[in-house]
Amino acid sequence: MKKILIIFFLLLMANFSFAENTKSAQSEILTFAVVPQQSASKLARLWTPILQNISEQVGITIKFRTAPNIPIFEKRVVAGEYDMAYMNPYHYTVYSKNPGYIAFAKALDKKIKGIIVIKKDSSITEMQQLSGNTLAFPAPAAFAATVLPRAYFSKENITISEKYVSSHDSVYRAVAKGLYPAGGGVIRTFKNMQPEISSQLKILWTSKGYTPHAFAAHPKMDSHLIEKIQAAFINLNDTKQGKILLKSIKLKGITKANDKDWDDVRGLKIDLLNTN
Repeated sequence: MKKILIIFFLLLMANFSFAENTKSAQSEILTFAVVPQQSASKLARLWTPILQNISEQVGITIKFRTAPNIPIFEKRVVAGEYDMAYMNPYHYTVYSKNPGYIAFAKALDKKIKGIIVIKKDSSITEMQQLSGNTLAFPAPAAFAATVLPRAYFSKENITISEKYVSSHDSVYRAVAKGLYPAGGGVIRTFKNMQPEISSQLKILWTSKGYTPHAFAAHPKMDSHLIEKIQAAFINLNDTKQGKILLKSIKLKGITKANDKDWDDVRGLKIDLLNTN
């Protein structure tokens, strides 16, 4: 009888422990941050439904996060404040080293390209005509919108000054208002801009393509959970609702990613951010 009671007690404790662990897993909340290339309100409107879908698939609540501007986003990423983040290609090459974010997905059949936009009625027809002007850019380490155009200007010996205005949307608005003759952005955010702004602009220059933004997870995250989240994002490709959600952020689909996918960006040997 004593042995039976001991076995019963052990089974009871095991069941209690399992119930507590299950409850803990179900109540766990993860954060997913999106680099603030656009306003926080627009990003929340676009990404919250996507993260709700992923949460339902995985069974864990995933909350949308962003930052007031790109430099603050960078500080939060290096501090490891986000469980997951959607970051630009250069950011990933930096933050995969420290604090060690791990890429698990990227856009399907896509290369990121930087652009320079001007007003539609501008008399400017070539990049050389921008020499001596101050141009609008989102942030110093915005890969396609700032780093690639600046590299082109430097290579072609075109002297320009930079004004950093915090987001891609702010660049487009500033150029549309005539505050600056031109500004840097990327094709995806330009296509996602309100028509009343984008209709006033045209693309003057487009860079070559590079591996796009990384969906990356903090190294503290469980690898099996990352695989489930990866599968949930990829599953968006195959459902009607998922396709609608992807279209809202101008993505054709999502595919698996490996760290080496960003070696093309590493090959540029950009050194702008200090993560120490």
